Amino acid sequence: MIIYIHGFGSSGQANKAKIFREYFKSINQNFIAPSLSYVPNLAISTLEEIIDSYNEEIYLIGSSLGGYYATYLSLNEKVKKIVLINPAVIPSHTLQKSVGDAINFYDNSSYKWNKEHLNMLHTYNTTKIEKNKFMVLLQKGDKVLNYKDAINKYDGSTLILEDGGDHGFKGIQNHFEDILNFIEKDN
Repeated sequence: MIIYIHGFGSSGQANKAKIFREYFKSINQNFIAPSLSYVPNLAISTLEEIIDSYNEEIYLIGSSLGGYYATYLSLNEKVKKIVLINPAVIPSHTLQKSVGDAINFYDNSSYKWNKEHLNMLHTYNTTKIEKNKFMVLLQKGDKVLNYKDAINKYDGSTLILEDGGDHGFKGIQNHFEDILNFIEKDN
């Protein structure tokens, strides 16, 4: 089972989730992209319940804050491989500027993002990284996160680094086969 974990203010119905869903459906691969709470503790508990509900190996694809969550969830023995797309490395720092009214990009609704949410993020900081379990896709044109932070944290993992691009990772569909090959390698 492949689980896609969206980023901050996003949803399981965002464009990236949709194109992943279409691709995996086209090759008959089990895939879900749940819409998660903006509250970190709730998002993590939902993901843990989803992972525990499957009696099969789990593969995670995490984008931005979803990459941070996926890194934490990599400690679960059912999680075999993790693909990170422009992952957040220190989201408690990056998301400080979002304290106050934040926007859900799916329907433009707003919600309150506060310091307690930032503090929750500290709970999920993971320093134990099994490098062989990770593939990291980065674009240097990401204006939201510094790609060098991810290079340092995931040093020794499979890495795809591209010039240009953006935080959403332009052209992600060009890497679907790379992602699938990484997931299937040594399985």
